[in-house]
Amino acid sequence: MTDSETSAIKDSLTVSPAEPDETKDTEKNFNQVKKENGDSKGTSSAKDPGAAEKEFVHPEGGWGWVVMLASMWCNGSVFGIQNAFGIMFVALLKEFGSEHDEDLKFRTAWVGSLSMGMIFFCSPIVSVFTDLLGCRITAVGGAAVGLVGLLASSFVTSLELMYFTYGIVFACGCSFAYQPSLVILGHYFKKRLGLVNGIVTAGSSVFTVTLPFMLSGLLEKVGRQNTMRVLCIFMFILLLAGFTYKPLMPKSASSSSKSGGQCVALKRVFNVNIWKSLGYRIWAFGIPAALYGYFVPYVHLMKHVEERFGVDANKEVLLMCIGITSGVGRLIFGRVADYVPGVNKVFLQVSSFLVIGLMSMMIPLCNIFGGLVAVCLLMGLFDGCFICIMAPIAFELVGSQNVSQAIGFLLGMMSVPMTVGPPIAGFLRDRLGSYDVAFYLAGIPPMIGGAVLCLIPWVEARRKRIEMEAAKDTTEKMLEHKGSNEGPAESASHPESVI
Repeated sequence: MTDSETSAIKDSLTVSPAEPDETKDTEKNFNQVKKENGDSKGTSSAKDPGAAEKEFVHPEGGWGWVVMLASMWCNGSVFGIQNAFGIMFVALLKEFGSEHDEDLKFRTAWVGSLSMGMIFFCSPIVSVFTDLLGCRITAVGGAAVGLVGLLASSFVTSLELMYFTYGIVFACGCSFAYQPSLVILGHYFKKRLGLVNGIVTAGSSVFTVTLPFMLSGLLEKVGRQNTMRVLCIFMFILLLAGFTYKPLMPKSASSSSKSGGQCVALKRVFNVNIWKSLGYRIWAFGIPAALYGYFVPYVHLMKHVEERFGVDANKEVLLMCIGITSGVGRLIFGRVADYVPGVNKVFLQVSSFLVIGLMSMMIPLCNIFGGLVAVCLLMGLFDGCFICIMAPIAFELVGSQNVSQAIGFLLGMMSVPMTVGPPIAGFLRDRLGSYDVAFYLAGIPPMIGGAVLCLIPWVEARRKRIEMEAAKDTTEKMLEHKGSNEGPAESASHPESVI
């Protein structure tokens, strides 16, 4: 080896240490570009040193199957009871009703509507508790509160007290138990997340099918108060199921950092990264817009059937039809969602809202009971589609580190339309003497919300295109900068070329 070759090797070794700094600067610039464009997943991964050391591997099974069954029971007991409120609604009308009360249906509808609305209204707060305390503690505590609220509801003798015990206490407990059951699934599954979400959310369909018949029998034999005490057993099992929610994913860097002080604590309480994503903002406003008429059939369909087809009509069959096809839809569309890339899963929700809106408008047009059964079958099928892919879409839009609060804020915004829709329908019935106009109007918001959601894939594609162009520019600048540093080094390593 000649002296010139030895000198060249030494010079090359002195140049190479500068490359990591340049690479870090480039990565920093690229992450800054992603942050400015609202990509919360990019920013969260950039801030999480644990993710850089070792990427979390989902077990895709094992104890996760037990967690899945516990989450399935949670969804079933919470929303099975809520969806079967139409049966309880008729019982409350008989218990607290009066022939001279013109607003009876309006006031009674507030019990179930307030309960459903509070489940979603508490979700932003639940997401904070989930991040701070974990899924297990939050779920167990929520189930305990729900048990107390439901037990207290069995002793009340007025609608006003029912607003508090059933509409607020019981519903808040259900909210704290429900949301962790969705978040914990992301700790155990990734490739099968769509299928698992479909199975879990199908739990509410199973309960929606069976509870109406059970409640009808119990209400007839033991009365409303003892029926609610029987339902307390479901909440106690839910409390035990919450103990299975063992967290696996590492905490984000923001929770372990000690340099941020109050700023870090504030970020844990309110994660602003999710709102930097334009796609998430559209999603968070589009879905609530679609839900103003969503819960109306669950509350008023039973009474509408009595008025249209008589008291002896087998109205429980309609809830059973919705429950069965909703469960089938959650399994089918949950599996389909695993094969739909990225945010294109939103198109599944768009189609579900269009069909749900159309079916709501078809309810008053059904003059034969068989037609109403067909409407409920289709409504349930696409209701399952809408429900089962909410969590997978949230993971696509904001990433796994931010999904808890993303789902929480979305459910919180859903509380307003879910709460006001059924009472408005009851008010229209009391004033107009028929549910026809209420069901016609209930079909309009889902169609509008579905049209808004169509913007999300276009927005996300545009964001990714901007990121790719920015990454290409920074790479070219890095190569140019590297070439300018290597030029003088090469000339210095060949002194004979200068001579």
